Amino acid sequence: MNNFQAMKNPMIYLLKQAQNPRGWFGRWMLSGMNRGHATLTEWGLKHISIEKDFTILDVGCGGGKTVQKLALLAPDGRVFGIDNSGKSVQVSKKINHQLIQEGRVEIRHSSVSQLPFSDNTFNLVTAVETHYFWPNPINDMHEILRVLKPGGNLLIIGEVYKGGNYEMKNPKFLKMATRGEVNMTCPGVEDFDAMFAQAEYTNVSVFEEIGKKYICAKGDKRGLIKNYL
Repeated sequence: MNNFQAMKNPMIYLLKQAQNPRGWFGRWMLSGMNRGHATLTEWGLKHISIEKDFTILDVGCGGGKTVQKLALLAPDGRVFGIDNSGKSVQVSKKINHQLIQEGRVEIRHSSVSQLPFSDNTFNLVTAVETHYFWPNPINDMHEILRVLKPGGNLLIIGEVYKGGNYEMKNPKFLKMATRGEVNMTCPGVEDFDAMFAQAEYTNVSVFEEIGKKYICAKGDKRGLIKNYL
């Protein structure tokens, strides 16, 4: 999108930058994400149990603050972050420089659709405000399932979703964001239930914080343990 198009459609430009941050504006946006997603991330992580020795993957690591937080919660484990944006990888590496030097964090340039990890690697995979832009959500969730250990969890956290308090207060934005150039995927409670089931997760739970317009969904690989014995 050129500068004229950005001026004509500023919201679409912002969403495209959120999808793939680039340039000086992308760096500014990643800084804003690190600040703006902090409370949402704290809320979402309360719905999951994280052991000190977990191996964790953050999909769409953005500015790197979630990776940093996960490394603090799993001090005896390892945390990996992936992002399809080169700018995000650059910023996330800078934010986590010390943890990378200590061998506790690794950041890679990669897509959720083809994760560069072996089967059964992670205890937990998180995705904070990134699932909107996944190329094929069901296939991508199934790819995440591949790299989860039996008993591992996928946790998706967001604040843009269909239904509930969010859609009631932001109908025009939601309509614009889920169509046309951006075409975001913004599942609501029932949508998440169906998506996790279709991607072969079990024990699915969806939580909505109505006042703050937050939503998170989690599912696990427990039902597939027998496939890996």
